[in-house]
Amino acid sequence: VLLWLCTFDFSRRISDIHKGVAKGGMAQFQEMMRQQLESSMHTELEKLLDTTTGEVSRKDFEGFKNLFHRFLQVKGPSVEWIKIQRPPEDSIQPFDKIAARGLPDNVADSLNKLVVVKLNGGLGTSMGCKGPKSLISVRNENTFLDLTVQQIEHLNKTYNTDVPLVLMNSFNTDEDTKKILQKYTHHRVKIHTFNQSRYPRINKESLLPVSTNLSMNGQNTEGWYPPGHGDIYASFYNSGLLDQLIVQGKEYIFVSNIDNLGATVDLHILHHLVSQPNGKRCEFIMEVTDKTRADVKGGTLIQYDGKLRLLEIAQVPKAHVDEFKSVSKFKIFNTNNLWISLAAIKRLQEQKAMDLEIIVNPKTLDGGQNVVQLETAVGAAIKCFDNALGINVPRSRFLPVKTTSDLLLVMSNLYSLEAGSLTMSPKREFPTTPHVKLGSSFTKVQEYVNRFESIPDMLELDHLTVSGDVTFGKNVSLKGTVIIIANHGDRIDIPAGSMLENKIVSGNLRIMDH
Repeated sequence: VLLWLCTFDFSRRISDIHKGVAKGGMAQFQEMMRQQLESSMHTELEKLLDTTTGEVSRKDFEGFKNLFHRFLQVKGPSVEWIKIQRPPEDSIQPFDKIAARGLPDNVADSLNKLVVVKLNGGLGTSMGCKGPKSLISVRNENTFLDLTVQQIEHLNKTYNTDVPLVLMNSFNTDEDTKKILQKYTHHRVKIHTFNQSRYPRINKESLLPVSTNLSMNGQNTEGWYPPGHGDIYASFYNSGLLDQLIVQGKEYIFVSNIDNLGATVDLHILHHLVSQPNGKRCEFIMEVTDKTRADVKGGTLIQYDGKLRLLEIAQVPKAHVDEFKSVSKFKIFNTNNLWISLAAIKRLQEQKAMDLEIIVNPKTLDGGQNVVQLETAVGAAIKCFDNALGINVPRSRFLPVKTTSDLLLVMSNLYSLEAGSLTMSPKREFPTTPHVKLGSSFTKVQEYVNRFESIPDMLELDHLTVSGDVTFGKNVSLKGTVIIIANHGDRIDIPAGSMLENKIVSGNLRIMDH
C-alpha cells in the first residue's frame, strides 16, 4: 500500500508533494495521500450509486468503504513472526476426547438450536461447468445441494427436529440457485438464502473502481466481485435473517463449504457447544485436521497476542514460507468447518468489532487490465470470539471436491452413500484416501464423464496418475500404484474388464510391472 501511496499519480499531485514534504516529511505526505485516495474512492462510489434507479444496498458500499479504509492503513505484515506461539494444549482438543463424553438423552434439544449454513457463492467454471458449483452432479445424479438437503432432512426426520438450511449465495449463483430450490418444497427442510455483498474491483494503478455504473451487463460484469467468505458476518447480519433465527431460538450455525462432502452435522461437537456453562460458552469452534504433504498451503492455528488466531500462507513473510509449510512445526490445518454463536456474531457486528485480515487478490481482466479485489476469510474471525476452540477432527470430515480428480474419488466404490452422507467403504483396508492425479484431458466435467464408461473399482488403489488421451472401459479395476501416460499423438484405451495392479502404462498400451 505504501508503494502505491508513494507512486500514485504524481503528474496531478506535484504541488501536493511539495506542500506535504515541506510541512512534515514523507509520513505526513503519505497520510495526506491516503486521505485523498479515500476521498476519491468515496466520490466514485457516490457516482456509481447515482447510475441506478433500482434499490441498491448502500450497506454493501459502506462495508467496502470500511475495507478500503483498513487496506490503506496497512503499514506492514499483519503478523510478526517472532510473536507467533504454539496454541496452548487445551485450545485444540482431539475429537476423540469430545466424542468420549457421549450424547445426551434428548439430542433433539441441541439440534433445535442449530442452523446449517453452506457457502454457496462459487461457480463451477474451474471444472468446465456453467452456473453454481453446488449444482454439479457428484454421486448417483445427486448434486452437492441435493446431498446437503438429504443430510439435513434425515436429521429432522430421525430426531423430529427443525434444523434449517441457509445458503449464502453470491450475485453469480443466486438466480440459478433460487430456481432449483423449488424442487425441495416437499422436503422436510426449511431453506433460506441471503446474498454476499457485491464489491467493486479496483484499478491496480489508480485504486479507483473500474466500473462506471452498477449494471451487471456486458463488460461491466467484470467490474464486480463477491468479497470472500469472511463477508458472511456482515451480509448475514444485514439480511435480517440472523435476527430472525435468534428469535426462533437458534443459537449456533455450522458453516462449511458446500463442496466439502465430509462436512456433515456432528452431534458430539454440537453437544459440546450447547453443554458449556453460561460464563464459559464457547463462541467459535474451528475444525482442524492433521496436515499431509497435500495440505502444506492450508491455514493453521497459532497463539498470537494471547488469542487463538488463523495464520494463512498469504500472511507469512517470504523468509518463513518453508517453515510454515513444515508438517513437523505446523501439524494441523483449517478445514473451514466452523461452529459459531449467532448471539456473538450479532454482538460483534453491532460493536463493529469484527477485525478480519485483508486478503489482497490481484486479477487480470479479459481486456488485460490489472485489478485488485479486497477479500476476507470467515475463519480469520476466530480471534474476535470468546473461548474459541480448535477441534482436531478425523480426515473424513474434510472431503472437498475441487477438481475432477476429487470427483473420481467420491464417485467410486471407495465411498458408500447413505442419507446424503459419504462414508469410507468398510471393504477398504486402509482408511487413507488414494492420491489421484488426472491430467488436463480430464479437467472439464464433460470430458471426464466421456472418458469413463464406468467408474473403476478403486478399493485397493494407493496412487493413480493419468496423463494424455486416455479412456477407461467398463469394470476396470485399479490396485496399488497405477500410472498411465499417453504421449502426444497417442491414445490409450484401457479395455473393459482390465485389472491394473502396480502397473505403468505408456505409449500404445504397453503394460509393464511397476
